[in-house]
Amino acid sequence: MARVLIIGYGNPLRSDDGLGWQIANELSRSNRCAEIEVLPCHQLTPELAQAVSAAELVLFIDCVRDGQPGNFHCDELAPQPGSPSLTHHLTPGALLGLSSELYGACPQSYVLTVCGQNFEPGDVLSPVVAAMLGAVKSRVRGLSEECLAGSVSRH
Repeated sequence: MARVLIIGYGNPLRSDDGLGWQIANELSRSNRCAEIEVLPCHQLTPELAQAVSAAELVLFIDCVRDGQPGNFHCDELAPQPGSPSLTHHLTPGALLGLSSELYGACPQSYVLTVCGQNFEPGDVLSPVVAAMLGAVKSRVRGLSEECLAGSVSRH
């Protein structure tokens, strides 16, 4: 199993909402490292808990609605305790909690978000969000390299 799991999620047919999916799709095509697994997903589902539990580091990539368009954040995650609702849509924290409950493992995790500007139907990112692609990919690479070197730092 991969040591680093990158999960980019969102709807690629809703403009900026597709940011996480687009980044994960691009990273999966260029990934040559067997210790890194990249999953482009439309949403987070309970089925991902097993893959999450097997990783040392999980990076979630998403576009959010609240905030100033283009703002980029990288925040460490903690598992949300308790059973998730009976839905196929989870938050990253709920997925970590599920991983811990079902498999007894909760890896170090971060959520990388960019605040979107346009969530209307379409498959093109707004200019302000597209301008953040390089920064998000760079942070993903940096955290992945730190993990593989055995030195992911807590930020």
